[in-house]
Amino acid sequence: MIRYEVNAGCIPGYISKGYAIVETHRRSGCLLNVSHGSYQDVLDFQRARLQERAEDRCDDTLLLVEHEPVFTFGRTAKEEHWKEHLESLTSQGFELYPVERGGSVTYHGPGQVVAYPIVRLRDFCRGPKAYVGMLQDVIIRVLAEWHIRGHAKEKFPGVWVEADDSTSEKIAAVGVRIAKGVTMHGLALNVSIDLKPFELITPCGIQGCLVTSMERLCGKRVDIKAVKDRVAYHFTEVFGINWTESRHTLPSMKTGSSLSVL
Repeated sequence: MIRYEVNAGCIPGYISKGYAIVETHRRSGCLLNVSHGSYQDVLDFQRARLQERAEDRCDDTLLLVEHEPVFTFGRTAKEEHWKEHLESLTSQGFELYPVERGGSVTYHGPGQVVAYPIVRLRDFCRGPKAYVGMLQDVIIRVLAEWHIRGHAKEKFPGVWVEADDSTSEKIAAVGVRIAKGVTMHGLALNVSIDLKPFELITPCGIQGCLVTSMERLCGKRVDIKAVKDRVAYHFTEVFGINWTESRHTLPSMKTGSSLSVL
């Protein structure tokens, strides 16, 4: 088992940022690191795990995964964000999923680290806005290790970087749902993902939104396994959870098969 730990107590600076951690002792959580998984299987697992967490039948959970190519549509998605390219989306065989998270349309695919925290919200912050800020903080800390300066933008959840011409490019998306006081969905960080599918949509419903990746900014190969490891580590720092990594498989809710866990 692998454990990710931080010193006991609230993380310095969070109170001033509004990320008030309610309790000061370290918590235990389950880390599930999935190599690749179908979107439906992972979505079903999240929904089942949320119910278990709401009933105190499991610990807080962090699921890390790379998805096969898929477009997902959040609660604020509008047809003009994607319908112009619907024929291309369907002819190229992309899966399309309407989901219950916030935000509009986005793309997931190999080379992107997707993190799904399933945690009881009140244990970590005062509400959804502070929670989104914590997720953004995780991403910004990870990017800094590759000498990439990420930042948040008011009214535009996610993490952005400044291009050479001073334009903003989005490197990570954030979209969440909170039900029964427990979170699901989460963040998607572009590591080495093919950026072309983003051209078929209006990413996150933001007109003129440009999308980039860590590999593009670094100008060299970026090890996605190393990025996953640092995402888990910085979740530990920001949320104060000691993760114990599970080596078990995740059950497929629809087919009875399983998802491979690293």
